Amino acid sequence: MYVAGEGVPQDYPEALKWYRLAADQGNANAQSNLGVMYSYGNGVRRNHKEALKWFRLAADQGNANAQNNLGVSHAKGEGVRRDYEEALKWYHLAADQGEVKAQFNLGWIYAKGKGVPSDRIQAYKWFNLAASRATEEKTERYRLARDQLAKKMPRKKIAEAQRLAREWQPQTWEQLKDK
Repeated sequence: MYVAGEGVPQDYPEALKWYRLAADQGNANAQSNLGVMYSYGNGVRRNHKEALKWFRLAADQGNANAQNNLGVSHAKGEGVRRDYEEALKWYHLAADQGEVKAQFNLGWIYAKGKGVPSDRIQAYKWFNLAASRATEEKTERYRLARDQLAKKMPRKKIAEAQRLAREWQPQTWEQLKDK
C-alpha cells in the first residue's frame, strides 16, 4: 500500500516500518518485500547483502518471488559471488511453483548455457510458459525471447518443447522443499 501509494501517499519509510514489523514475525511476503526495498534502495540505502538476508528468510519458507530474487542476485553477483549454478537452483524452485519471472529467467539460463549446458528445448519450454502466463506488459518480451530462440530450432525440437510446456504442472512448496 505505502510502497505503491495505493489509497495513501507513497511513503517508503512507512512501508519499511510495516514490512519490518511483519518480517520480524516471520511473514515471508514482508521479508521478500523488505529484500526488494534493500535491493533497489527504496526508502533505505541500497544494500545487497541485507536484501539477500531477507530474500533468503522468505525463500526458505517457500516464497517464490524471493526465490527468484535470490536467483537474480546470484546470476548478477549482487551481494554474493556470481554463481549461475546457485541461480539455477533458485530459479527452478520459483519457476516450478509458477513464478513467471523465474520461468523467463530459467529460460535465459538454459538459452545461454549459464551454469548448465545450453538446452534450447528447456529454454523454449520456460520462455513459452512465461509468455503464456505473464501479465500483458511482459507478454511481448517473453514471446519475443521464445520466438527468437525458435528461429534457431528445427520444428521437431520446437514441438518437443511445446509438449513439455503443455505437460508442465506447478508444484507446491510442500512438494518441492525436500527435493
